[in-house]
Amino acid sequence: MKEALLKVSLIEHTPMPENLVALSARLCYSPVGVDELREKMSEEEKEKLINLLRESGHLSPFEHASFTFAVEGISRACSHQLVRHRIASYSQQSQRYVSEESGFDFVVPPIFKEDNLLNTLFKEAMEQSHKYYCKLLKELEKRGIKGETARQDARFVLPNAAETKIVITMNARELLHFFRVRCCSRAQWEIRALATEMLRLVKKVAPLLFKDAGPSCVVGKCPEGRFSCGKAGQIRKKFKTL
Repeated sequence: MKEALLKVSLIEHTPMPENLVALSARLCYSPVGVDELREKMSEEEKEKLINLLRESGHLSPFEHASFTFAVEGISRACSHQLVRHRIASYSQQSQRYVSEESGFDFVVPPIFKEDNLLNTLFKEAMEQSHKYYCKLLKELEKRGIKGETARQDARFVLPNAAETKIVITMNARELLHFFRVRCCSRAQWEIRALATEMLRLVKKVAPLLFKDAGPSCVVGKCPEGRFSCGKAGQIRKKFKTL
């Protein structure tokens, strides 16, 4: 058992996502067909159109472009927050079918790493959770209950810190919303780190679509009111150069 580290990969995405978004938008206002539009649209026109869509909030064409990520090293606590974003598809590692009998990796909150006592107590809790998980499996086996039937009940003692793996697919419009909410400094630290890494990856393949992506303060006023971090300038600079 060891500390799990965040790993995010962009494993698939719509081919030429910016071309598709621009083409979809042009079709809404053109009397000609897709083939002719594709031939006529220059790179300059594509950039101008995408900027207009993004800045005006006309984002339905963004829904045609999708992005799929493989994520490792996040906690079950983080995945519970993640799946609240409903306009997405998820495939998550199962604790019912995958045994944790040989041990599980876990995510350590930064505040625990900074304090020896807290870190020790936390890791003891992880060991105890694993100990009782294994005990329950053995007792269930004595009663003739094995495999997934045993694991589905023994897993109830596993902690929120237990590492999980998940594949996520979101379209570009939902990603913009996800980044707006989860890149904010008010978001929990783990999902904020995940969202920031996802944004860094999609910016490489679709810089026009995600030019102004990030928390709300990147392009507008902070919506948090008295709960604002008061660092909009620093945050804006960070995400503009991500």
